[in-house]
Formats: sequence, structure tokens, C-alpha cells
Amino acid sequence: MPRLSEVIAALENLWPAERAESWDAVGTVVGDPDQEVSRVLFAVDPVQEIVDEAVKLGADLLVTHHPLYLRGTTTVAAMHFKGRVVHTLIKNDIALHVAHTNADTADPGVSDALAGALDLRVVRPLVPDPSDPEGRRGLGRVCELDHPLTVRELAARAAERLPATAQGIRVAGDPDATVRTVAVSGGSGDSLFDDVRAAGVDAFLTADLRHHPASEFIADRAHSRTHSPLALLDAAHWATEWPWCELAATQLDEISDRNGWDLRVHVSKTVTDPWTAHAAAITDTSGAPN
Repeated sequence: MPRLSEVIAALENLWPAERAESWDAVGTVVGDPDQEVSRVLFAVDPVQEIVDEAVKLGADLLVTHHPLYLRGTTTVAAMHFKGRVVHTLIKNDIALHVAHTNADTADPGVSDALAGALDLRVVRPLVPDPSDPEGRRGLGRVCELDHPLTVRELAARAAERLPATAQGIRVAGDPDATVRTVAVSGGSGDSLFDDVRAAGVDAFLTADLRHHPASEFIADRAHSRTHSPLALLDAAHWATEWPWCELAATQLDEISDRNGWDLRVHVSKTVTDPWTAHAAAITDTSGAPN
């Protein structure tokens, strides 16, 4: 049975902390390096519901994609919800490790897992990591479809293949346009619009798209004389990053087998997307109500 320090060393090899963005908060948040680890749980969010699941499972280590403390704090008192998370973890001898932007740009990383869930063939990173001489690491991925689909069909595939959420998949652009190439980026993606334009793809699937950036992006493409129209597909943030948990669990399983650790590795299927319901709008979009 490995010690936490050994398992963390393996995870840091997959997702080195130095490859995280400067503003990020990755690495081990809670845990005794000498404690033994036999069961690991992967999840997107380090929220109380997931921590309670780790307790029930008997996990020794919880690995999440999102940080618990992305910004500094002066207290871990249990009167605050993040403090309760810390108290629950320590009381139950559960370590917490975070791989965030260092997992986004990894090879394979968050967007590779997203592309895999949608049966897309990864061609290259959308934003290459200049420190990678092989050109495989970076943010987002540029992908090819196995056969052309309409935007509507690609959205339906995403809705079917990604975990179900209240939001589903929103589309901006012509639903009947043909898609042969698509850029994907797990998590918030409207900061990547310039890179998507430069990639020359037919569609961009990501999450957390806001009104003004999306509206301006679509208008710019629609009136461009040098670029064809490009569709946006907006999925739930949690849903675009959850496939990474399965990828990461598989990676740790392989490491466990090589080292003879016999770890039991699990992926949480608890939906921690904050949106819980969706009321569908009428299909007539000819005008706003009087």
C-alpha cells in the first residue's frame, strides 16, 4: 500500500504544478504525506457533497479538478462551507489534491478527454504550450470529425455523450451548417475566441459563453469576407470537465498496476453543476413579447 507522498509524486508527474497558471491554486490541500492510500476518488468539484461521498466510500484521497481555495483565506473555520470541507477531510483522514490548469494543458488533458467523449480525432492543441517541443501540450484541442455533421447533429451528439445537466447544449450560429473540424476546450472558453478564429475550424464547443462575446464573435464571422461562418456550442462547465475524471482515474489505475499498489480508483458520478432546472423557451423567436 503506497503512502500519500508516493501517490502525489505520481500525480505531479502527470500534472506538474509548475505548469499551472500563475493565478491558480493546485497541489495538495489537505493530507499527511506518510498516511497510506488504498482508495482514491476523482471528482470535478471539492464541495461538501463530494467530500461526504468520499467519506462513505472510505477513500483516503480525493482528487478534484477545481481548487478548494482559488483565492487566499484567513480561516478554515467550520462555520464556512469551505472550512467544513477541510474539517470533514481531516477528521476522516482523507487527503485532497487539486489538478486544475496543469491538467487543462497536459498531454493528455482535460480537452483530450472532452474530445474523446465526443468521438473527435485530436489534431493539435488550440493554444500550444511553447515549452513543449513536441507540440502536444496546450490549452484546448483542434479536432476532426469522423464524418461531416450539421451543427444541430453535433449538438445532439454532445447532449448524448456528455453527462446530462439542466442546461444541455446551447447553439449560436446556423444549426444546419456543416461541421468537419471543431475546436474544444473544457471549462470557460470565450477567452479563446481569437485562437478559434485563427484555427479555421467550423465550430467551437466549450462552456460558460457570455452574451456579448458570443454575439460579437458570431456577428464578426457572419459579416467576414475572409472567413466562413462558425458555430458556437455552449455546454455546462461541469459536463465539459467531468470526462477528465475518467481519463485521470484510468491513468492512476495504470500507474498503480505498474507499481503493484493495488489502488481502488473511483470516479464520482454526482452531478455538482450548480444549475438544477431548465425551463425550455418557445421555439418562435420572431420577436420579444409586448
